[in-house]
Amino acid sequence: MGDTATQRNAVRDAVERVTEMMADEKDYLTDLDSAIGDADHGANMNRGFEAVHEKIGEMGDAPPDELVKTVGITLVSEVGGAAGPLYGGSFMTASAKFEDGITAESSVAFAEAFLEKVKDRGGAAVGAKTMVDALTPAVHTYKKSIEEDDLEPVEALTKAVDACQRGVNFTTPIRATKGRASYLGWRSVGHQDPGATSTLFIVEAIRETAVEYLGDGDLEPDATSPTVPDEDAEGEQGETQEES
Repeated sequence: MGDTATQRNAVRDAVERVTEMMADEKDYLTDLDSAIGDADHGANMNRGFEAVHEKIGEMGDAPPDELVKTVGITLVSEVGGAAGPLYGGSFMTASAKFEDGITAESSVAFAEAFLEKVKDRGGAAVGAKTMVDALTPAVHTYKKSIEEDDLEPVEALTKAVDACQRGVNFTTPIRATKGRASYLGWRSVGHQDPGATSTLFIVEAIRETAVEYLGDGDLEPDATSPTVPDEDAEGEQGETQEES
């Protein structure tokens, strides 16, 4: 994605888009979290990314990996509940994959590291009604699109957004087995997970930024991914992380 200055600007623009999206969708995330959580996910994510946006603006000519690492550090310190450590810790860890710059290959490595850190930090698995249900198909689809299908990053991200949306939809009919929502038992069925939803917003913002910097081309959004996330939970729903 161009030289270091271009990559730096892309990271800043992506942060700005996420910040705007979290502000616009704060009430929606709050409504989702009110049904099955503490009703604070919207406010937490909005506050966190406002702080991120301000901090990034103070970093001058910092390289892209340092900017992304700062996103993580700031989210850990500013976002309450489980979301801060999950999002923030994952950004911090995955940022190392951009040490030599942002390329198609390093972006795949970043996505995989982000997912693995989320799973490692919370003992995550697909099927427990968490952000992992949206993140897993998004990352797997992006990786396949780049490494196996030889697609350009924007097209790969477009398919990843579609897969992420399918993962969000998947959370609605299933029972929560982790986090605050699990306390509701079967009453959690029928409610969309707020953490999966905010994950979708972040992936959408990254895709929009890539379109700005790389062009949109002739895109087909269908990821041809399964309706449900593509990781076998193998009965481990009770071992996933707390979130939202």
